[in-house]
Amino acid sequence: METSLKARLTDFIEQHVPQFHDKRLQSLDGLKLKTVLKRKNPYLFKAKHVESAPVLVEQLLDAHLSSQEETIFGDFLESLAIHVCSLVYDGRKSTSEGIDLEFDRDGARYIVSIKSGPNWGNSSQIKKMRDHFKQARRIYGASRHMITVNGCCYGRDNKPDKGEYLKLCGQSFWELISGSPEMYQDLIEPLGHQARARNEAFSTAYAKVINRFSADFIQEFCLPDGAIDWHKLVAFNSSKIPRG
Repeated sequence: METSLKARLTDFIEQHVPQFHDKRLQSLDGLKLKTVLKRKNPYLFKAKHVESAPVLVEQLLDAHLSSQEETIFGDFLESLAIHVCSLVYDGRKSTSEGIDLEFDRDGARYIVSIKSGPNWGNSSQIKKMRDHFKQARRIYGASRHMITVNGCCYGRDNKPDKGEYLKLCGQSFWELISGSPEMYQDLIEPLGHQARARNEAFSTAYAKVINRFSADFIQEFCLPDGAIDWHKLVAFNSSKIPRG
């Protein structure tokens, strides 16, 4: 990748990756134990023989945060991909429903739906993406060669030709939108900008939530001898009449 492009890419990442860390911290602000408990499967923890309140709380919080982080970082990667393409091929955020990026390259118009990784959807979600591709083709008509792409920011797919569209993952996707086979590697270093300091701040906030949730859980869902009251926990999560 040419030096000027790399510098502009680094500048964009260093300006915007702090927003990812800020949103991670914000996802902890005001978070309530019962909110998380309502969204998670209590039977799973019993099946895993989780009998310690602090361990259960930590696993609950980690599962919640993992799904939050996937969404937050996925949004960041989408904006990064659009920015990369804008620098090289004048790519732009599409106005077509369900389409994230469009750009012209080698005489073709590329219409791209961006996902974080290759295992992103079930059959109905994939069908919906195909419908969006068909709709985009109708809007643009047959006046130009159009290539529809499901672009995945990481991973690989060894059979990229899906008939109606291409599924390009990892290196193949970043090379398509940048023209550089090394782009997928060039992203790594700037993504670590301020990561250590940001993670230390997050770890401090995380520990406070674990302590608070553990105290609340013991008070609300443990028996006098300290054992988890599974019947009360399951009732809170799944009874016909809301409890607690």
